[in-house]
Amino acid sequence: MEKRKTHLDDINRDIYDIRDADTNNYKTDTGLTPEIVREISQKKNEPDWMLELRLKSLEIYNRTPLPTWGPSLDELDMNQIVTYVRPNTDMKDNWNEVPGYIKDTFERLGIPQAERDSLAGVGAQYDSEVVYHNIKKSLLKQGVVYTDMETAVRDYEDIVRKLFMKLVPPTDHKFAALHGAVWSGGSFVYVPEGVRLDIPLQSYFRLNAPGAGQFEHTLIVVEKGAKLHFIEGCSAPKYNMLNLHAGCVELYVAEGATLRYSTIENWSKNMMNLNTKRALVEKNGTIEWISGTFGSHVTMLYPTSVLKGEGAKSEYTGISFASKGQNLDTGTKVIHAAPNTSSTVSSRSIAKNGGVSVYRSSVDISQEAVGSKSSIICESLMMDNSSRTDTIPAMNIRNNQVDIGHEAKIGRISDEAVFYLMTRGIPEEEAKAMIVRGFAEPVAKELPLEYAVEMNRLINLELEGTIG
Repeated sequence: MEKRKTHLDDINRDIYDIRDADTNNYKTDTGLTPEIVREISQKKNEPDWMLELRLKSLEIYNRTPLPTWGPSLDELDMNQIVTYVRPNTDMKDNWNEVPGYIKDTFERLGIPQAERDSLAGVGAQYDSEVVYHNIKKSLLKQGVVYTDMETAVRDYEDIVRKLFMKLVPPTDHKFAALHGAVWSGGSFVYVPEGVRLDIPLQSYFRLNAPGAGQFEHTLIVVEKGAKLHFIEGCSAPKYNMLNLHAGCVELYVAEGATLRYSTIENWSKNMMNLNTKRALVEKNGTIEWISGTFGSHVTMLYPTSVLKGEGAKSEYTGISFASKGQNLDTGTKVIHAAPNTSSTVSSRSIAKNGGVSVYRSSVDISQEAVGSKSSIICESLMMDNSSRTDTIPAMNIRNNQVDIGHEAKIGRISDEAVFYLMTRGIPEEEAKAMIVRGFAEPVAKELPLEYAVEMNRLINLELEGTIG
């Protein structure tokens, strides 16, 4: 009997692809020049040290080649990209004061409904600037700071100047240098020693302008013994021209502190997503990465944990979904730089309709990191014969007093599993749907409720028959 192909519907992007008119207050010309960089800095009324960092970053960008590994980035032409688009509003702390067309966009995406329901604070960025920010007064009384990066550069300059692009320097790679030159927007969070937030903070980034880039910078400091869960969501409508996202996230986790960083990235399929995220974890601190990558034409994203202090921990849980015209190259990097550090990685990927999904990781264990442990599990599900999924792990282990485990699986839906469920009275199509939902479940269960619902909606699986 001939086997039928399993069918997996594309993501339904109706609410994400609604475009607003491009009614910006101001935007730079296309391209990347010292004049444009100076223009951005001047519009923001920045201190001299920030302008110097921008111009130095531009020099590094111009002399740094494109990566020679991973997906091709040859389609990207910075001469066609607008690097700064200011929306037609300043930042508000009252949702009712946000312009109607921007407010309607975020309402469709569930912002700030989530704030009213369950969040400690919300920020919303539209194109290159944050348009809304609010935090519960009870957190302010405890000394928690949650604001946009432009405000932080002015009001918390001592902290920002010491830490900004120190964990991800412009010399790190070409798009870190690009970010340093033209960054705009993003969030600054400071959680004082011993303060433990029981409910999350959230930022949502929406890129509306065609042919533009978004370069938000997120800087989070969680002091000794403190705890925070930070959520970010990203989306953009589809255009027939390339858009670019090259944000940067720098996380500082102090002794005994815990930070969970959850992300759902749902960019449109004309987006190049070249984001950089890195955490520095001190003694007995913990960083938890929860990552869902669904949209974009090309993604290169590898959240990195630097385990600097003894007993520091890193946990990474991620899922990616690649369909036609998508090359999603994702994974994680862990640097064990102290004794008795530990890391766990659980990665899932789905590829269909000619999509390419790659898991890429690096685990580096130094000579000093004796007694360290690392466990990596990566699983891939191919929905047809035209798709591709690869696993590319790298390990650099420089002492022999460690415990390392790695497991990789690439496969298709099991006929035996479907048959077993059918013998229990479950219809064939529902049996297959259950298997695929179960494949994604380890990530879904780690997400906050509203994001788990969004992830399930994004996957939107409809299965017919088996894969042959």
